[in-house]
Amino acid sequence: WASPAGAAVLPAQRPLRVAIGSVISPKGPIASYGGLVAYVGRRMGMPGELVQRATYAETNELVKRGEVELALVCSGAYVDGQRDSTMELLAAPQVAGQTVYFSYIIVPKNSPVQTVDQLRGKVFAFTDPLSNSGRLSPVYLLYQMNERPETFFQKTIYTYSHDNSLKAVADGLVDGAAVDSLVYNYVLAREPQYAARVRVILRSPPYGIPPVVVPAGLDPAQKAQLQSILLNMHEDPEGRAILNELMIDRFVPVTDSAYDSIRDMVSAVGQKR
Repeated sequence: WASPAGAAVLPAQRPLRVAIGSVISPKGPIASYGGLVAYVGRRMGMPGELVQRATYAETNELVKRGEVELALVCSGAYVDGQRDSTMELLAAPQVAGQTVYFSYIIVPKNSPVQTVDQLRGKVFAFTDPLSNSGRLSPVYLLYQMNERPETFFQKTIYTYSHDNSLKAVADGLVDGAAVDSLVYNYVLAREPQYAARVRVILRSPPYGIPPVVVPAGLDPAQKAQLQSILLNMHEDPEGRAILNELMIDRFVPVTDSAYDSIRDMVSAVGQKR
């Protein structure tokens, strides 16, 4: 096929690339966040492209290299990226009227385990080395008990998504896991059969909710436009429908100090990469 004489061949339009941290396993974000990515892209006048990697560190690397314009990251991954001066806060989701979330320690419904101490010598699932709710928070809890994962548990594994951890507990593949309260509630709302198969034995203190970030070097005008789209999304019927599907009230401004308690835990126990 050849273009008519004298006609300009337009280059393919550059997409708005949006990274979603692997909080939910790969089949989850496409269905869950596809609408959000497409919406923000349209509002920017660009096709939206969802980008996902297997680990939080790989998602952070996309932001660091400027290979995406926008990313939804875990709070622990944000603290890591902000420390490297590679990402900046843009907004945060407000869920059920709050901008905090929790780490839940969960066990199978029929497990005799009632306390964290009873998980001693058991098999435990972490989510990701950079996860706050899925690793840092439970490691800090053990630190407060003068324990370490390597000596407290018989074995630990990484599942690389919170819904994988929840399902590993439900299926009896592990004796316990630490999961993001937002994902726990999201999965149980959509797959209520899991409510009869898992239970929470401990809820952590509140932490700053996983934020939306941009690369540190992003064009200021583009950053401002992206922020405006997110902060006003709930006022638009289409935007509100997408937020409802994600169980998000709205996006709101957020300050870096919301993540100081996570930094304190990193200072105490370190952070894997």
